[in-house]
Amino acid sequence: MALDVAHQLPPSDAHALWDPQGPYSLRSTLSILQRGPQDPTTRVGASRAWLCFHTAEGPVTLLISRTEALHSEVMLRAWGPGAQTAVVQGLRLVGAHDDWSDFDAPGFRENVPQIVAQTRKMNAGLRFPATGRIFDALFPAILEQKVTVIEAHYAWKYLALAVGEVPPAPAPAGMRLPPTPAAVRSLQPWQWHQARVDAKRSATAVRAAALAPSLERWGSLALGGSREGVLGAGTIDAALGSIPGVGPWSIAEVLQRTHGAPDHVSVGDYHLAAFVGQVLTGRRVDDEGMLRLLAPYAGHRQRVVRLLGASGVRKQAFGPRLAPMDHRRR
Repeated sequence: MALDVAHQLPPSDAHALWDPQGPYSLRSTLSILQRGPQDPTTRVGASRAWLCFHTAEGPVTLLISRTEALHSEVMLRAWGPGAQTAVVQGLRLVGAHDDWSDFDAPGFRENVPQIVAQTRKMNAGLRFPATGRIFDALFPAILEQKVTVIEAHYAWKYLALAVGEVPPAPAPAGMRLPPTPAAVRSLQPWQWHQARVDAKRSATAVRAAALAPSLERWGSLALGGSREGVLGAGTIDAALGSIPGVGPWSIAEVLQRTHGAPDHVSVGDYHLAAFVGQVLTGRRVDDEGMLRLLAPYAGHRQRVVRLLGASGVRKQAFGPRLAPMDHRRR
């Protein structure tokens, strides 16, 4: 089991145990952080997850593990200069501070669609993670703009392997730290081309990298304060939105991961509105229609969306698939 494997590893520089005191699914909670099955920075399984990232104190390799039992404790073990910080902040990362009590209250739950209520019962262990690392979420979100998932995952893997540093041992072979803002700003045109990233996305990424220190400060303030008061107009949303090329979709995708934002919906997604409309009404809708359908669940709209995604229902496919784009010869 995962904890037995962890015991065979070298002594960690910092560790902690967390008791969820109820159902907890490691895979459901942390899978949103993994950018494709070959993500060099994050590997999430059913009973353990490896995450490599930078902290203010330095790089870290973090192992989160537990037994297969739904109510078992969660172990966090970290190696590297940033180990202590990673463990302290790890409770937010594993969703320990994510509060579903208002959503699960009878007055709210009885008004959500039946498929959402049923999926919540089947996914009682789902939590929303909060990494607090703005640029680590923003850079791959930019790579995902206006392209297929396959293309976005290819770009992230290529660039992480190209300029991401090797994490502290005992990270599994092939893992890398996420590219730093400085590394992104140093990328040459040929590297962007090899990663199949067009000029618009690469320019947006470079602008975001230049503003990364300010964004991280905003992110820290949001984690330390009231979510309702700090995640919204005039705050971290506005800071992200001030970057040319970063719009509502990217902002939502970032804050869902960095702050466990329960209400930020990815408006502008190629598939999401049609999917939500199909599941809730039997017909496709646009973004405005999706927001009208989700309006009764304000404060928890992203929770509803995540549960719809976990319901097992799949969007009907019409027409040809979007072909991957190859920018290497442009």
